Amino acid sequence: MLPTSTVENYIKAIYLGQTALTADARLVPMGQVAAALGVTPGTATTMVKTLAESGLAAYEPYSGVRLTPAGERLAGLVLRRHRLVELFLVQVLGMNWDEVHDDAEHLEHVVSDRLIERIDEMLGRPTHDPHGDPIPTAEGLMPTHHHDSLLTCPVGTPLRMTRITDQDPAFLRFVERNDLKPGQTLEVAARDTAADAVRLVGPGHAELTIGTRAASKLLVEVVS
Repeated sequence: MLPTSTVENYIKAIYLGQTALTADARLVPMGQVAAALGVTPGTATTMVKTLAESGLAAYEPYSGVRLTPAGERLAGLVLRRHRLVELFLVQVLGMNWDEVHDDAEHLEHVVSDRLIERIDEMLGRPTHDPHGDPIPTAEGLMPTHHHDSLLTCPVGTPLRMTRITDQDPAFLRFVERNDLKPGQTLEVAARDTAADAVRLVGPGHAELTIGTRAASKLLVEVVS
C-alpha cells in the first residue's frame, strides 16, 4: 500500500493511541481511533481492516487495533517529518509554537525525504521539537524516554520541564504565560487532591497553583 495522507493519518493516530495506553492494555479501541480522526467508527474500522491487510496493523474485531513493526516504523517517519517541520517553522520562520501544529499536519504529507534531511542538518540534528516531543530517527525509530508528570514527580525536588503533551493552542498559551515551557526549572511544593491543585515554585521563588488536569500534561525530569 502506498502511504497516502489518509493512511499516514490513521497510522499516526493509532501510534499516539498506543503511547497513551495503560500498562495492562494492548489494543487501541476503535472508538478512540475514530474520535481522533473525526470519522465514524464504521469508517475507521473499514480503513483499519485495509491497514491490516497491508501488514501495517493487527486488528481484532470488537477489541481494537495495534500497529505491526512496519506500521510503527511508518508512524515514526510521519512524526519525524511533523516534528522537524514544527521546529523549522518556529526556529527559522519565527512562528509561535502554538500556531505551527496545523501547518505541520499538512506539510508532513508532502515534504520529501531529501528536504527533511536538509532541514534536520540545518537545525543541527535536533532531538526534540518545540513542545519537547522526541524526534524519531531517519529510520523511523522513536527514542524512548520516561518522564514523570507534575502529578507523579517527586515533591520538593528541582525539576526541569521537558515536554508538553497537549498541543491545543489555548493550553500552549497558558504554558507560555506561566513560564512552563520545556527547559524551565521549578519544583512541586505541594499537591492537594481534594482541592484538585498542584502548587509550584519557580526559580525566583514565585508560586503558581494549577489544576491536576493541567499538571498531568506537563512532563518533567529531575535536575541532577
